Amino acid sequence: MRHRKGNSKLGKPTDQRIALLRSLVRELFINSRIKTTKTRARAAQRYADRIIALAKKGDLSSRRQALRLLPHKDILSTVFSSVSDTIKNRQGGFTRVIPLTARQGDAAQMAMLEIVQ
Repeated sequence: MRHRKGNSKLGKPTDQRIALLRSLVRELFINSRIKTTKTRARAAQRYADRIIALAKKGDLSSRRQALRLLPHKDILSTVFSSVSDTIKNRQGGFTRVIPLTARQGDAAQMAMLEIVQ
């Protein structure tokens, strides 16, 4: 069943939302942690966990599916080689969202998204 499987729209059209999630996840894989708003962190967490789960499988089909989600071959090659080794025994929860204090300008709830080591 597909009950409660929707995504949050983040106040953006589909193409901008996908570009935002791709850039957040790209920076997450490069820096292993990013600071963003809580809503964006939760959306990017679902996206990144999906890519890491594909990297954990490691076959050609999974690599192609991950390339559709994040079209950066160099970043995906590092994810498939290094990240999958560090979290091989984990069943899920490859990333964590840590709440931070509110942003001063607009009082938006901030959060730190990081890859679990």
